[in-house]
Amino acid sequence: MQRNEFFIRKCINLALKGIGNVSPNPMVGCVIVYQNNIIGQGFHKEFGFKHAEVNAIESVSKKELLEKSTLYVNLEPCAHYGKTPPCCNMIIEYKIPRVVIGCIDSFSKVAGKGITKMKNAGIEVIVGVLELESRKLNKRFFTYHENKRPYIILKWAESKDRFIAPKDQKEPFWMTSDKSKKIVHKWRANEDSILIGRVTAEKDNPLLTVRLVKGKNPIRIVIDKELRLSEDLNIFNTEAETIIFNALESKKKYSNNFVKINYKLLIYNILKELHKQNIQSIIVEGGRETLQSFINTNKWDEARVFSTNKKIKNGIKAPKIDGRVSSIEKIDEDLLKTIIND
Repeated sequence: MQRNEFFIRKCINLALKGIGNVSPNPMVGCVIVYQNNIIGQGFHKEFGFKHAEVNAIESVSKKELLEKSTLYVNLEPCAHYGKTPPCCNMIIEYKIPRVVIGCIDSFSKVAGKGITKMKNAGIEVIVGVLELESRKLNKRFFTYHENKRPYIILKWAESKDRFIAPKDQKEPFWMTSDKSKKIVHKWRANEDSILIGRVTAEKDNPLLTVRLVKGKNPIRIVIDKELRLSEDLNIFNTEAETIIFNALESKKKYSNNFVKINYKLLIYNILKELHKQNIQSIIVEGGRETLQSFINTNKWDEARVFSTNKKIKNGIKAPKIDGRVSSIEKIDEDLLKTIIND
């Protein structure tokens, strides 16, 4: 069992190399082992490209060894045709006799079908090795398919006296260190989308891009009920796609997608639309009202809160949130607290 865990952990570490590039697919890593030695490995690099199992099998120089090897993978191999052929077909074709899997894929087109297909072909299949770690790796993917909504990350920075911004803010205001700011840009590159409200768009005029790091820009989302925002704001430029949730009209204009929704169940309807658009994760970086609306409806999975040494004295109070503190990290003079909604 320890040997199985060792190699599944290798798969998880490989899979992480695909973060930010494979959505809406899951992150998957695969190693192939012959006589306790890794003879092949691979990971899913980008959506639409070869899956981890295919890359691992293709990396094996002596294919005849596959008939005596064990394939390790953190997620159940697929059994359906999508952008690529089924991975379990290739495993069966090369007569790999043993497959060890981290966790079952709950996506309806897989959901045990890959395991059944391999077992029917005479392959020994072991499931559930480092299952919790394997599911945590793909928390976005599983939340999307099982809860029918994106994985939701709340993010804000607060002063020592627990304000998130000055009350009479007239220009963009940044509270944390440059290092913390760079970390936030890395987070953006790892997620599908980022959301703010109308007031934040007006006061901060943010780009909501990943300009400080390498990576793809997330889809930008802004809530603007009466379409009062000026289209000269940065959020409407062509550096990334922008979705504008509003109560008036649906239309497309350049890279901007205006989506009319019912405001009576605002958060529910936003998440329903994002699920429909295959968006698996979202960072909410809005002001207090926007953040608190996600908290009050219990539509959040984790919160990342920066605490700084700055004092504002007269400002907008930070959101109120309850949850399990999973980590506290010091970044320069800032403290980063991660809170989980168990």
